[in-house]
Amino acid sequence: MTAFNHRFDPTSLREYDIRGIVGETLKPEDAFAIGRCFGSIVSRAQGTKVAVGYDGRLSSPELEAQLVAGLRACGLEVLRIGCGPTPMLYFASYALKADGAIMVTGSHNPPNYNGFKMMLGKKPFFGPQIQEIGRMAAEGDVVPAAVGTDRAVDVSDDYIARMLQDWDGGDRALKVVWDPGNGSGAEITKRLAAKLPGTHYVINGTIDGTFPAHHPDPTVAKNLEQIIAEVAKNGADLGIAFDGDADRIGVVDNEGHILFGDQLLIVLARDVLKSKPGGTIIADVKASQVLFDEVAKAGGNPLMWKTGHSLIKSKMAETGSPLAGEMSGHIFFADKWYGFDDAPYSAVRLLGIVARMAGKLSEVRAALPQVINTPELRFDCPDTRKFQVVAEVKSRLAAEGAKVQDVDGVRVLTEDGWWLLRASNTQAVLVARAEAKSEAGLERLKAGIAAQLQASGLAAPDFTGENAGH
Repeated sequence: MTAFNHRFDPTSLREYDIRGIVGETLKPEDAFAIGRCFGSIVSRAQGTKVAVGYDGRLSSPELEAQLVAGLRACGLEVLRIGCGPTPMLYFASYALKADGAIMVTGSHNPPNYNGFKMMLGKKPFFGPQIQEIGRMAAEGDVVPAAVGTDRAVDVSDDYIARMLQDWDGGDRALKVVWDPGNGSGAEITKRLAAKLPGTHYVINGTIDGTFPAHHPDPTVAKNLEQIIAEVAKNGADLGIAFDGDADRIGVVDNEGHILFGDQLLIVLARDVLKSKPGGTIIADVKASQVLFDEVAKAGGNPLMWKTGHSLIKSKMAETGSPLAGEMSGHIFFADKWYGFDDAPYSAVRLLGIVARMAGKLSEVRAALPQVINTPELRFDCPDTRKFQVVAEVKSRLAAEGAKVQDVDGVRVLTEDGWWLLRASNTQAVLVARAEAKSEAGLERLKAGIAAQLQASGLAAPDFTGENAGH
């Protein structure tokens, strides 16, 4: 038998997953190699079972088949849960007591992308572990070839039933518009909505890897235009949208206003803290100061942490946090749930809260302190330079006596608000964001970002044409 050996395109081995352009930087043989290497890691840890799922992209079935072949070649039993949302795979890993789990998904990326998200045991598999997959493949460092097995396992009924177990919405019947965006959460969305009280309208509810209606990313306002129109048309209480693999959520209120990730987390945190007073609520460094202030007002312990779903999950386990979230729409419930990012489950919890409200969701949003944000601003910077620039900015600001938080990059507090500069873990860019109390303050903050970039020899950023956030 020919010895195993494989080299990945280096751009595909990312911080939180393995991802690439199908046919260019990601091919079926990569899927087999992932199975062969990850399976060897599981086998060497005396594991025997790996759960596998895939999303609705056109390339996913072939990649899933090759992934399964690689896992079987390690002598493992592969539990194939089929096409569905990423959080259903996470649920399956718990319910089926799997030793590892791999989801074939391109998440919210364009249709020609695909990739792999992994869990080892009950923990996220990321960072150096993903680089280790590359090393093992290149060196052929795998367990001897063996003959494993695979079987289909349908966990969808159990997944839906377990989510409904935590419904606590009382008697108020809501009108809800759902938009799974033709992603892999579409079928689960329809089945879940049919079992919830109230009246439900599901748009783009067929799995279609070409994403004919709009790009499946609910953090982009343009992708929410359709659901906003449907909320108005049906006089709905709110709208809920998912990304391509349903691990991220987007929400619009009854007036069609978007609830950004930090605003949504405030609504959820207030409810969780009623039963978990003093609980640690985690949000990433890109979240607004309003969030951290409101969590403290609600009796919680706000904790700012690094951006990245794997990093957030790890910090939750470390601190015993009952709830966490990111601006990107990843919401993590450990209160009653398993601590992974799950958009359908988060929707169930949110609907319960709204159903118990005396007023409308728009009233809750409008009552929050109003600030002005930039969207994420991205500036090209070589990988070899981006972290160095952040370190230079931090050093300069410290010497100037500025108020700086350095959890993940540099977050600078001023009288106008705050601004953030961080190096992306997944792209050769620097990411900036600013939040101010006034338009004039926002201009001063952007000037501060520009000055720091110029001081490090980078071109002044172009802030024109941007859309203000909340």
